[in-house]
Amino acid sequence: MMAAAQTDLPLSNLNLGAIGNCTINALVDQRACMVWSCMPRPDGDPVFNALLGGISPQDEKARGVFGVDIENFASSQQSYFTNTPVLVTRLQDTAGQAIDVIDFAPRFNRFGRRHRPVALIRIIRPVTGRPRVRIRLRPTFSYGAEDPVVTRGSNHIRFVSDRQTLRLTTDAPVAYITDESWFRLEKPLNLFLGPDETVAGSVSATCEEYLTATDSYWREWVRTLAVPLEWQDAVIRAAITLKLCWYEETGGILAAMTTSIPEAANSGRTWDYRFCWLRDAYYVVRALNRLGAIDIMESYLSYLRNLPELTEDRHMQPVYGLALEQALIEREITSLPGYRGMGPVRVGNQAYEHKQHDVYGQIILSSTQAFFDRRLLRPMTLQDFRALEIIGERAYRLAAVPDAGLWELRTIANVHTYSALMCWAGCHRLSRIAAHLSMSDRALFWNERARELKEKILSEAWSNESNAFAASFGGSELDASVMQMTEVGLVNADDPHFLATLDAVSEKLRRGKHVFRYIGQDDFGVPTNAFNICTFWYIDALKRAGRDADARDVFVSMLNHRNHVGLLSEDIDPVTGELWGNYPQTYSLVGIINGAMRLSKSWRDVV
Repeated sequence: MMAAAQTDLPLSNLNLGAIGNCTINALVDQRACMVWSCMPRPDGDPVFNALLGGISPQDEKARGVFGVDIENFASSQQSYFTNTPVLVTRLQDTAGQAIDVIDFAPRFNRFGRRHRPVALIRIIRPVTGRPRVRIRLRPTFSYGAEDPVVTRGSNHIRFVSDRQTLRLTTDAPVAYITDESWFRLEKPLNLFLGPDETVAGSVSATCEEYLTATDSYWREWVRTLAVPLEWQDAVIRAAITLKLCWYEETGGILAAMTTSIPEAANSGRTWDYRFCWLRDAYYVVRALNRLGAIDIMESYLSYLRNLPELTEDRHMQPVYGLALEQALIEREITSLPGYRGMGPVRVGNQAYEHKQHDVYGQIILSSTQAFFDRRLLRPMTLQDFRALEIIGERAYRLAAVPDAGLWELRTIANVHTYSALMCWAGCHRLSRIAAHLSMSDRALFWNERARELKEKILSEAWSNESNAFAASFGGSELDASVMQMTEVGLVNADDPHFLATLDAVSEKLRRGKHVFRYIGQDDFGVPTNAFNICTFWYIDALKRAGRDADARDVFVSMLNHRNHVGLLSEDIDPVTGELWGNYPQTYSLVGIINGAMRLSKSWRDVV
């Protein structure tokens, strides 16, 4: 029988470590409780879902948890093995006795292929003394609506449902786990959780072998990164976590690992980000390319080549499922109350129905490097260029047509400057690709189209009223996304209109050292939290404008707002610094990499 629930425990927060292997992932809180993991895919059923359970994961009533508890808990420390996503949580009791909980998802090369099973491994090691511990393994199914049927063997426990069955194989006493008994930890224990398959051989030997191989894989991968001189640890952690958001099987890239973490308290802004937004994926690929990690770009380009072909009656969706699913029907889940009880919990995303015209440009931008980079196993070809021209034609035609915009407004349509900007960028890059392919006629053709769009943007997006480039053609409202004009090359950083826009953003969208997307009312009211990627765009714009000291100051402030393991979510409270929104957010991690690469001192300064 469970003890009465404690009422003084802290609620869920985003101080979470992220683990994964590019097949599945999981989030672990500072008390070594696994509070989020979807199986058998990152967009699947969250068998551990306490993050959205509405109560503390340490509460005796918590469901959807995989907890390792130490009796008389006093303190904890959490960190990663160097240059890996192997997470270690040290728990200490009031007598000074301590244990380490090592969490990871196996990933390494085996039998000539990548071994990345749907499996999570936890190794519990005594550090000092003989502390008493317990293991709470309470998976649920169907988004918390269904408890499994539990069966056991001599060294395993099965959690059975109609949808899937999980098996824990362990050298811990099975009865202690099923009964959630407290017991003394006198030797290392190993827990291997995965599909209903037998673990061949000794579970302890398997877990230790997998730990060594996984640690080695990630260290070797990090060695290939071209990191900046400064802020290397921040960049490496961001790069590793971006890779964890890559679904290697298809090449799709998650926008975030979670669904329904609200953008602000009680805002109703709860969305499912466990899908591949073409816009977000472009930024991920570009950031990792800057580090020399081209494996993900090659994989993502394969994903793009498999998207449904455009026809006259079919538009390019801004978001697709990890396996190219098109209908991401949004629905609300009532079996989970939501993060701190702040629902609704949403599964699926209505954005798949939107028309967001910037995606046409971003498909081309994502593909451009592959026409020039000689390292690729599968370079882009003339046939690929012809396919991109179809995308470019759509970009040209839709650049000045109203859409939902990059912020995915649900009831408001405008000719958004950002969308037009990315359409221009697509046409501009096609001109460069054509010239590289010695197709002078096509280079001239796309250059002319880019020139035409540039003139339209510079004319229609400028607002005399705001003395800035506006969020939409003919409007006057500000939007942080227009700062991307210099990033994609539409205007130079010393352009007077761009500098005026930067000043306007500083004056009206900046709160302290954080930048809002916009400050006007949208479908859900007036935003109250800053959007982290916008702050990073602002940092980039400051640097390009020669305001280096301000850029570094804001960048360092953002690094200081990362959580204890160096990660960021989507949004931040500009007053308290608390993280909000889905987590870990690829946009924000991209900002860390881009900011460090742009602001760091040169290696030439020291070597």
